[in-house]
Amino acid sequence: MRRAVVAFLLLGIILVSGQGTDDAFDDDVVVSTEEDSPDQVAEDESILYESPKATPGKFYFAEHFDNLDAFGKQWIKSQAKKDDTAEEIAKYDGVWEVEAPQRPILKQDLGLVLKSKVKHAAIAARLTKPFVFKDKPLVVQYEVTMQEGQECGGAYIKLLSAGKETNDLSQFRDKTPYTIMFGPDKCGNDIKLHFIFRHVNPLNGSITEKHCRKSKDRIEEPFRDKQPHLYQLIVRPDNTFEIRVDHNIVNEGSLLTDFTPPVNPPREIDDPTDIKPSDWDEREKIPDPDTQKPDDWDEEAPPQIPDASASKPDGWLDDEDEMIPDPNAVKPDDWDTDMDGEWEAPLVANPVCEKAVGCGVWKAPLISNPNYKGKWRAPLIDNPNYQGKWAPKKIPNPDFFEDLNPFRMTTIAAVGIELWSMSSDILFDNIIITDDTVAADQWAAQTYDLKRKQIDREAETLVTRLVNYTNENPWMWGVYVVVVGLPLSIAIFFLCSSSKDKSIPDVARSKKTDDPVPDDLIGDGPQARSKSDLDEPTPLNTHESETHGKGDNNGRDDGVNNSPRDDVDESGGATAVVDDDDGEDEASEDEGEIINAKESEGTEEDEQNVQRTESVTASVAATEGTRKRKPRRE
Repeated sequence: MRRAVVAFLLLGIILVSGQGTDDAFDDDVVVSTEEDSPDQVAEDESILYESPKATPGKFYFAEHFDNLDAFGKQWIKSQAKKDDTAEEIAKYDGVWEVEAPQRPILKQDLGLVLKSKVKHAAIAARLTKPFVFKDKPLVVQYEVTMQEGQECGGAYIKLLSAGKETNDLSQFRDKTPYTIMFGPDKCGNDIKLHFIFRHVNPLNGSITEKHCRKSKDRIEEPFRDKQPHLYQLIVRPDNTFEIRVDHNIVNEGSLLTDFTPPVNPPREIDDPTDIKPSDWDEREKIPDPDTQKPDDWDEEAPPQIPDASASKPDGWLDDEDEMIPDPNAVKPDDWDTDMDGEWEAPLVANPVCEKAVGCGVWKAPLISNPNYKGKWRAPLIDNPNYQGKWAPKKIPNPDFFEDLNPFRMTTIAAVGIELWSMSSDILFDNIIITDDTVAADQWAAQTYDLKRKQIDREAETLVTRLVNYTNENPWMWGVYVVVVGLPLSIAIFFLCSSSKDKSIPDVARSKKTDDPVPDDLIGDGPQARSKSDLDEPTPLNTHESETHGKGDNNGRDDGVNNSPRDDVDESGGATAVVDDDDGEDEASEDEGEIINAKESEGTEEDEQNVQRTESVTASVAATEGTRKRKPRRE
């Protein structure tokens, strides 16, 4: 049976391993052999990457940075300077390079890297066609890798507004008009994921930045794990928005309600000419004017007073100061009395006071003053003249407007990256602008998802693969129960059964049942008897109960139950008389121990003990002879 269980377990392991190999793991995972070289194994295990291709008509902008020639023609580094900034730091002289990541993930995959730090850097590229906000959503998506982490700086992008100020991208700077700014930013503990759009006032044409409320969750990992992360913004014609990080929604809401300041101003505002009257009483409570300070109230009583019961300890040195001038101090050679004043040695602890109870003028310790009451104040009552909190009256807002479709933003003509960072080697990759979420997901599947898959594969173990596959296929739990749980339960059952000790007599083992059996066995084999048979025997009938403890038929009492005991079966018949010949053995053993102990001590009672033992032995032998001569009871 045990072999069958072991075989069953092996079969289960094979089935699970086979299932995991066939389904849980991808076909392109290569198992290395002894003949495979490390280089060959690494090459086989890498995921094949090809630069994604933009579907015609689906993308307004698509850049994977894998084509250096196309990059040089499309992207323009800024030559501008910041206003109101020192000349030495005003220029946008940050260094941009297209190169492979510091930790290559996909072969032949390149990205745009900001190589410098603590410098202003800006670069921009024109869209294939302008994006006009009409009846299709705006989808912005790109990757960022903080290859050196980030303590202070941003990694956001700007969607530049169409107009004359964006005709020359070489002058792209911080004040260049943009329609949307989107992306991560951090400085110290202030972590943000920006979504800012510039709203045009329909009344006067003024532009105001609208900042999206912060996400409930802090997004810290992208700034420290040095791995690529995917950022996606979707703005829909129904004025809703959605922000995703690594395909997970981290923020969503409405352009009308989830931005500060709000898109639409209030209908009414406070009247700026309305002033609170001088006699307006806003006090809810006032001191009770009918109460007066009690005559015995002493406001001058100190909170603490010296303890009158304290006395100066014996040995207190009144004439010694706690601090004395350092006798080893020497006036510096460059000390100028006229400039520095009279030189005095620095004070040090008085060594005489170290062994004394105390030094200096003794003062009694302070205790709480029982008469202290503090400043008296009248109790507060409700103000009968309370008029409530004053507020200016409302008037119609002269600047009020109602824009029910803030989605209709300024047309986007270019995309730009304008940063200042304390960290270098920030990598941007796979920037796209589209109006099709499916096209954006397909682009991500060919780029970011492959990177994530390769990263997970490198860090994945057999156990994690099996766990991931089980999470994707819940039916595997049933397989585990049948293939692993059931055989394991059977194996445990047989292991517990096999632990039964065959050396223990059946009579002793039966103590785990409810059958009445002797507690302890004395002797070996079929002659074994319990201690209770010797010390507290159970009478079998009235006659034996009366004779128990009084000796045998000859009137001898050896302290042992000498009455014959018959085992009666259920039919009422009698079985053979139980031989109690082990009583002699017990008595002999006990008396023998007494003799040995007394002999080792060398006392004067040795001879008496020997004689007593011989007498007891003879008595037991005679008793046993009498028992054996008794006829079997019918």
